[in-house]
Amino acid sequence: MTQCDCKIKWNILSLPEWEERFSAIPYSTLCQSYEYAQAICPIQHQKARWGLIEINGKEAGLVQILEAGILGNLLHGLHLDRGPLWFDGFGSAVHIKAFFDRFNREFPNRFGRRRRIIPEVLHGAAAISMLKGSNLTLVNDHGYETIWLDLRPDAAELRENLDKKWRNALSKAEKAGLEISCDEAGQGAAAFLMGYSADRAAKGYDGPSVKLSAALIKAFGAKNRAWICTARLDKRDIAAILVLCHGSSATYQIGWSSEEGRNTSAHNLLLWHVIQRLKQNGYRYLDLGGVNDESAKGVKKFKEGLGGHARRYAGQYI
Repeated sequence: MTQCDCKIKWNILSLPEWEERFSAIPYSTLCQSYEYAQAICPIQHQKARWGLIEINGKEAGLVQILEAGILGNLLHGLHLDRGPLWFDGFGSAVHIKAFFDRFNREFPNRFGRRRRIIPEVLHGAAAISMLKGSNLTLVNDHGYETIWLDLRPDAAELRENLDKKWRNALSKAEKAGLEISCDEAGQGAAAFLMGYSADRAAKGYDGPSVKLSAALIKAFGAKNRAWICTARLDKRDIAAILVLCHGSSATYQIGWSSEEGRNTSAHNLLLWHVIQRLKQNGYRYLDLGGVNDESAKGVKKFKEGLGGHARRYAGQYI
């Protein structure tokens, strides 16, 4: 494997400089966004560190880590979730290996340090072997799974790419007399989270806590990046979703639906509305959120119906 020189320059970019570069990255992830750190650090008693990655002296990518330490970091914990992210022309296996070699030299796995590393590297035997070669220890090889939807095709092509049953459900929703509204600043957070909390309790599914969700809405909503889209029937809320926008991408974070919402396929219409709105605002990719075959087969099938591309990543490491 070709050798290359990798450096991580920490905290040298202003926020506008970080966001300019972050917006240039295709498939930028929620967990690597500035607002995500802004929301989660106070809850987890962490602080963020932002790195500009250089390969052979050229700007190559970005990485955000969350950390906490005491006694001069003698006791130290750090999270690197769904990163690093690469600029166009970078992100090859050689670059990834060089990054994690450098990262491990700066933050070696030692007594007193707890690391959680979920690399944004596609799953595969070669990828796992490469990461182990950078002295990362694999603790879960299943890997995070999600579905990405490319928003760059026109609306007609996106609709044609929908699964037939999904498209039929959308047509049904369009004829159901639903009123769709979208609050980009998250000002309707209280009502949305009340509906989400009740739905989660009634159905018993796992999902982000209300506390974390409220913090995310506050952080992203301050820049009109927390989109709460609601479906109403006869002036009653029957379903709603939260989409968080970051860089060139957005993430379908959480949602809820009443029985009326399910009967009218309101979620199909909500997501289709969001897709059009994202396109109009220049976003290029939609991360439909985590999927799995064990506890949420129905959710996975619903998300697959949008015609996106499934991705599985290379596990969790320490």
